[in-house]
Amino acid sequence: MVLLQLDPFLNELTSMFERTTEKGSVWVTLKRSSLKSKVQRNKMATAGEAIEYRCLIRATDGKKTISTSVGPKDHQRFQASYATILKAHMTALKKRERKDKKKPAEADKREGSSKRSKKT
Repeated sequence: MVLLQLDPFLNELTSMFERTTEKGSVWVTLKRSSLKSKVQRNKMATAGEAIEYRCLIRATDGKKTISTSVGPKDHQRFQASYATILKAHMTALKKRERKDKKKPAEADKREGSSKRSKKT
């Protein structure tokens, strides 16, 4: 796993999406992290120091894994760039075929009410 800066991460993420346009998937995970070990966090907590949490972002296409760490100051800029990349590469998605569930539900209601009236 390669830890990249923000801009190279976004460029590599764009190329991952382009490579998997025809076939394949890209998985992106976001996780809160302080990038410190548990022992270091405990020492900082007992000393009363504030722990700065960051967002650890990982992306993989099954063959290559990249990651970056985003601080609170860069979060807005990263989210805007990330949203732009996602919107640009959502064109390869297939529309899901939906079944009309309203008609069978209405038929069940009618049958249920007629069965109740017969019993009484």
